[in-house]
Amino acid sequence: QVQLVESGGGLVQAGGSLRLSCAVSGRTFSSYAMGWFRQAPGKEREFVAAITRGGTTTAYADSVKGRFTISRDNAKNMAYLQMNSLKPEDTAVYYCAARRINGLFTTSTGNDSWGQGTQVTVSS
Repeated sequence: QVQLVESGGGLVQAGGSLRLSCAVSGRTFSSYAMGWFRQAPGKEREFVAAITRGGTTTAYADSVKGRFTISRDNAKNMAYLQMNSLKPEDTAVYYCAARRINGLFTTSTGNDSWGQGTQVTVSS
C-alpha cells in the first residue's frame, strides 16, 4: 500500500485551467498504475483518466478526452492531471488512485489506494 495526497484544486471560471497533483509515498511508485476519478454531488464516483506505471499508455473518459492530460514523474513519485477548457460539469471532488498492476484501470476496487480528494469548482 502507498499513501496518496492530492493538491491543486480550486475555483476557476469556465474555459480556465487547473493542474492537479498527486504525491505518492513509498519507494515502489513505479510499480503502480495511476488513475484519476471524480465525484460530483449526488452522483457516483466516475473514471476520469489513467496511466500505466511506465507512463507510456493513457486512457480517458470520453467527457474529458482532448481537454485533460494525465502524466507522471516516477523520479518524483508524482502524478498529475492537467485540466484545460474546464466546464461547469467538471465540478467535483477529484481523487487519485493507485493499483499495483501492469496495465491500466478504469474502475475502482476496495483494494486500491486512494487520496483524500481535492475540490474543483468551475463557475459559469
